[in-house]
Amino acid sequence: MHEISIVEAMIGQVELEVDRCGGAGRIVRLELTIGRLSGVNPDSIRFAFELLAPGTRVEGATLAIAEPKPTCVCRACATRTDVDELVASCPLCASGDIFLEGGQELLLQSIELED
Repeated sequence: MHEISIVEAMIGQVELEVDRCGGAGRIVRLELTIGRLSGVNPDSIRFAFELLAPGTRVEGATLAIAEPKPTCVCRACATRTDVDELVASCPLCASGDIFLEGGQELLLQSIELED
């Protein structure tokens, strides 16, 4: 499960960012964006976070995860359609002249500290 190494790296990044900004408060909330085509399972991230957070500065923090869908953009009919999974053709006109926008993100969006 590669999500454990992702969460380990995220915890390290959170600690570095809080130190860099001089934050002294307790970390209360982390917001992540994990696109549906990123290859990362949000439930596994939550599990790994629960497993690894104790004893770190993120212990007790809430983990909020947004899961944006990719958008299928069709060059043939100029339609933009949110899709739930990888597609090979336009859902509207069936053209194969498409590209996908988004849905591959894996981002730490915000760190919220207690006042």
